[in-house]
Formats: sequence, structure tokens, C-alpha cells
Amino acid sequence: MNIEQLHYYCLKKEGVTESFPFDSNTLVLKVLGKMFLLTSLKGWEEGEPAINLKCDPERAEHLRANYDSIIPGFHMSKKHWNTLKLNQGDLPSPFVLELIDHSYDLVVKGLPKKLRDSLTES
Repeated sequence: MNIEQLHYYCLKKEGVTESFPFDSNTLVLKVLGKMFLLTSLKGWEEGEPAINLKCDPERAEHLRANYDSIIPGFHMSKKHWNTLKLNQGDLPSPFVLELIDHSYDLVVKGLPKKLRDSLTES
């Protein structure tokens, strides 16, 4: 998976926007204003692609125990966020997409009902 594929996959989801709120390097993808994915463009350019994703705390611990390339979220809440190092070879693209979906779904689930409902109306 490359940055373009990741970007396209995320932007196809309902209510997703992109921004650079921290600096010109950190791409943040949000659903209705709430972050579900962060990534460093510089990391992709330097051959060290990584993404931060929100994750259910129990699942986060399970993933970290079973995959060397999944670690507690860099600069994020270690309980609710994981960093996936995508260049280590143990995370197939379909699995990464599943984890992106999980992050997106968790954020949507945490939104007020009125906002959640607005996703299905569009």
C-alpha cells in the first residue's frame, strides 16, 4: 500500500475530510471533524511509512502483542491509539484497511446521534 492508495481509500468514506492542523507534514483525516487517522508525509518519503489509528483498548493490546509493527500510538493516547509501521512486512494491505475501518467506525460510534445520522442521510 502506498500513500495515494491510503489517501484514496479514506477519502471515499462518508464525511471524511483532510487537513494539516499540526504542521505541513502531518496529514490528518477526520470524519465529521474527529480524527481517525494521522500520518507523516515525510515518513512516507523517507521509506518509513506509518499511520496512527484509533483502536478499541482491548483490541489494541491484542494487536500489539501479536504484531511487531503495531506499537502504542506515537504522540497519542497509548490506550486508544496504535501506530502501524507499514514497512515491516507483517501487515498485509487488507488487514491495514480493516484497521482503518475499525478506527473510522469507532470515531463514528462516538459521535452524537444527530451527526451519525447525517452520515446516512448524505
